[in-house]
Amino acid sequence: MKIKRKIPVSVRVVKDAVATSLTGFTVLVIIAMIVSILGITIAGGWKSLTWEFLTQYPKDGMTRGGIFPAIFGTALMTLIMTIAAVPFGVITAVYLAEYATEKSVFAKTIRFAVKTLAVVPSIIFGLFGLGFFIKFMGTNIDNAFFGGELRWGQPNILWASLTMALLTLPVVIVAVEEAIRTIPRDMREASMALGATKWQTIRNVVLPGSMTGILTGTILAISRGAGEVAPILFTGAAYYVAELPVSLNQQFMSLGYHIYIMSTQSTNVDETLPLQFATTLVLLLLTFSLSLIAVILRYRIRKKAIHSS
Repeated sequence: MKIKRKIPVSVRVVKDAVATSLTGFTVLVIIAMIVSILGITIAGGWKSLTWEFLTQYPKDGMTRGGIFPAIFGTALMTLIMTIAAVPFGVITAVYLAEYATEKSVFAKTIRFAVKTLAVVPSIIFGLFGLGFFIKFMGTNIDNAFFGGELRWGQPNILWASLTMALLTLPVVIVAVEEAIRTIPRDMREASMALGATKWQTIRNVVLPGSMTGILTGTILAISRGAGEVAPILFTGAAYYVAELPVSLNQQFMSLGYHIYIMSTQSTNVDETLPLQFATTLVLLLLTFSLSLIAVILRYRIRKKAIHSS
């Protein structure tokens, strides 16, 4: 029989102090990085952040004017992406958590696909969107309904949003599935004991109880999708569009793509540098605003659930 050696109190205190110091230092480094990024962005762009900058169109090779089309395009793309990704993500998560068995080959295939999609580089999604949505689906739609006239077989905001939805789908599925699994099994059994079917239990007990997780997945999807550039390079983003997209088959301007163009293809990078910082600041504010709305909704739903229980 092995006798465990008792660790002296002084050694444990030292180990605890080292662990606390390392974790605290890591937190401070992360906070310092965030503060530095925000500080540099605000310092470089706040002077250019005017009402005209937010409401006008770009002028003179994007060295003057505003970024309103890019703001509108980013918000619209994020909205379409959310509408496309969240329902499919929730349905998939419900199936994996409530219906699929541990030995199901189909469920294992879905989990493998989700894990694979989560690690695929974003540029691959852009190439997939170009090949599948534009060249395959769009071209076939034009040939079938418009006599070969080029309408959907070209980059547009719908294909870009669907490509971005595929990019963010694994985030939604994982977040929602984890939220569903936190619902106690006793609540499911109590609902079925009262005569409810499995679907009625999911609809009236499981989904309302996991609504905070659904909103968490939505927040994560918005935060990632709003700033991605690679997936929309080939699927819908344009260097400059003279009008706002009023149809789903039109191209659009995006804040992330706008920053990329100004920082890499501008004739005078130094002249556009304040505009780059200001556009970055707007993108951060837009992302924070969309996420804040979801956070507020999540808080209200959680508070309402606590009061009702």
